[in-house]
Amino acid sequence: MASHGKKYDAAAKQVDRNVFLGTAEAVALVKSLSSAKFDETIELAVRLGVDPRKAEQIVRGTLSLPAGTGKTNRVVVFAAGDAAAAARAAGADEVGADDLVAKVAGGFLDFDVAIATPDQMGQVGTLGRVLGPRGLMPNPKTGTVTMDVAKAVQDFKGGMIEYRTDKVGNIHVRVGKASFTAEDLVRNVYAVIDELFRAKPAASKGRYLLSVTVSSTMGPGVKIDPVKAREVRDELVSA
Repeated sequence: MASHGKKYDAAAKQVDRNVFLGTAEAVALVKSLSSAKFDETIELAVRLGVDPRKAEQIVRGTLSLPAGTGKTNRVVVFAAGDAAAAARAAGADEVGADDLVAKVAGGFLDFDVAIATPDQMGQVGTLGRVLGPRGLMPNPKTGTVTMDVAKAVQDFKGGMIEYRTDKVGNIHVRVGKASFTAEDLVRNVYAVIDELFRAKPAASKGRYLLSVTVSSTMGPGVKIDPVKAREVRDELVSA
């Protein structure tokens, strides 16, 4: 078993792994346990009752967090001509066509989001083994294959995040920083839960929200009661 540092061990002693908290309580506890010298990222981990081995049960998409993520994404755009010029004007960190494909194939991966125009996907598709495992392959379902690259760049630099179930049905997303107010972190968590229910596959049967955990970069996970998270989601929808 991997050994954690003294600060982590001290924080872990304050978390009862058998207790499920409300969202606000969990967020407050995670913030109080954040003791690193840097501004820790707050992450939400959700286990869904889906079978991601079946294409119709993969849950993926994008959403803009109401309080942002606390991070400015590094965005690259595969485009040429006017679209490339629009991407640069919108603030893309790197823009190119064949040259950018060659650069990524050569090992350049210093970015968080990759966007492409449809005409570039033939070339970008050759990077599947590089981008796919890292969740960076552009896809129309997440808004990263588009002709409106300027809007996509602005969206992803302004707090939009991508989410996708992994091979066992987990979703991990950034919901802010430890320096955020508790209220902003709670708003972001609620937004993610609401979005996941909006994206629930019709083929998913039984319990959908199996577990919800919130944690900071260097801290232990704190469990949120999935039933209460669902109740909050219903209130948001009916509001």
